[in-house]
Amino acid sequence: MATLKLEIVTPDRKVLSEDVEYVGAPGIMGEFGVLPNHVPFLSALGIGNLHYKQDGKAFYVFVSGGFAEVSNNQVTILAEVAEKATEIDVDRAMKAKDRAEQRTTASKEKIEAARNQAALKRAISRISCKSSGQNAGTC
Repeated sequence: MATLKLEIVTPDRKVLSEDVEYVGAPGIMGEFGVLPNHVPFLSALGIGNLHYKQDGKAFYVFVSGGFAEVSNNQVTILAEVAEKATEIDVDRAMKAKDRAEQRTTASKEKIEAARNQAALKRAISRISCKSSGQNAGTC
């Protein structure tokens, strides 16, 4: 089966470098999918869960911000934050979610409300990523 190279990098570390069959990622304008021999493109990343298939199994990675580049059967993810589902601390994410929800209801300024909404979305996405990884039986 044809594959493509997936590399996920943050400012701190290389998160992943694998040959995969498919990549789905949260673009800023919506989710996009990439199969081998995809046309080259560049996309800004949103907050959400990237998923990829390897040997017919699904794997999940939480990403927040950054860019995705697709070119020559390679997907390069340059993310501000990226965590494999196996690395996510659900208790920490739940506490962050609770804090963001409390701050969202209390915030009066637009910029503060926007920051709190982004924090809430990151926490919910982390929890979802961990849950998806466990349900797939691959994490």
